[in-house]
Amino acid sequence: MSSAWLLPEHIADVLPAEARRIEELRRQWLDRARGYGFELVMPPLLEYLDSLLSGTGRELDLKTFKLVDQLSGRTLGLRADTTPQVARVDAHLLNREGVTRLCYCGPVLHTRPSGLHTSREQLQFGAEIFGHAGLEADLEVQELALDGLAAIGARQLTIDLGDARLVRAVLAGVPLDGQALTELVAALTAKDASAVQDLARRCPADTRDGLAALLDLYGGQEVLAEARRRLPSRGPIVAALDDLAWLTGHLAQSNPEVRVGFDLSDMSGYAYYSGVRFAVYGQGSSNALVRGGRYDEVGAVFGRNRPAVGCSLDLKSLAAVAPVAPPRAAIRAPWAEDAGLRTAIRRLRDAGDTVVCILPGHEHQTQEFDCDRELVAVDGLWVVRALA
Repeated sequence: MSSAWLLPEHIADVLPAEARRIEELRRQWLDRARGYGFELVMPPLLEYLDSLLSGTGRELDLKTFKLVDQLSGRTLGLRADTTPQVARVDAHLLNREGVTRLCYCGPVLHTRPSGLHTSREQLQFGAEIFGHAGLEADLEVQELALDGLAAIGARQLTIDLGDARLVRAVLAGVPLDGQALTELVAALTAKDASAVQDLARRCPADTRDGLAALLDLYGGQEVLAEARRRLPSRGPIVAALDDLAWLTGHLAQSNPEVRVGFDLSDMSGYAYYSGVRFAVYGQGSSNALVRGGRYDEVGAVFGRNRPAVGCSLDLKSLAAVAPVAPPRAAIRAPWAEDAGLRTAIRRLRDAGDTVVCILPGHEHQTQEFDCDRELVAVDGLWVVRALA
């Protein structure tokens, strides 16, 4: 018989100091998004499964917890990603013309962890721009991601760029079933050359050459020139490389301290993205801190095939690698029924100070707060003074 206090694998409680840090990050990201003009929405945690998974592909289906609604008898899903919900909000509830900027922050649940030390319960922040097909929207989302990371103290940032159109153009006209395509894309992303060669053995020679080239196309600025030389000179490929060059120039201008790199074989979210995609890495983490890109088809199933681009991140994972903030400064106060004391404490809290009352018999405080001052009575008045 298992202990009542044990949690499922890859599910964990968040204790006070970490919870405070995550909440501070949530506020910072929402405030940063608001500064860009993004409006906050709060989609529900569960929806009817057919709506929740519309247009998202098999990958998200496998990540989604499913249960039966006792009211309707229909299958519900606990969201594994919020972007399809926000697309539904844009298409059906807001139904605006022109550009709409929406952001969100809430839990998502995955049936399986994405890595060895990752949680199945993430706190996902995201920002989406609907209604603009130009690269200006892609650049705005990328700059929001970089600005947000810089604001929380992330260092040595690298943004890796790619484009879903490259693989699609290389594979154009090649008959591959869904399973074979999924395996080929996974092999490309993992840079498994032998698997790519085996899966593409029946493809035309120029397709095999293009796939082999993609495996080598990662690194710095030289990658774009190498891609133009080695990939087939097809319209979508040329357009994708031109777009990547345009974004690179603007990112270098607005964020000169950020390294811009390329990984043209990383097709994470292949079924999801329709154009430029990106991932941002930083010091202290081998996993991407933020991922995003363009997914113009996300709203098609909701009746509005609007241009869309966005990004998302897990605040819990980010808290683990972000610089640790010092303990929050606080004022220590005695507990008593004295009206003057209670009024003084209330005024300090109203002014934004943290006041920790020492309850009778409890002289030790948690490490989350650093009591550097104390509230003491001097000549009948309650005043704040520094602790020795």
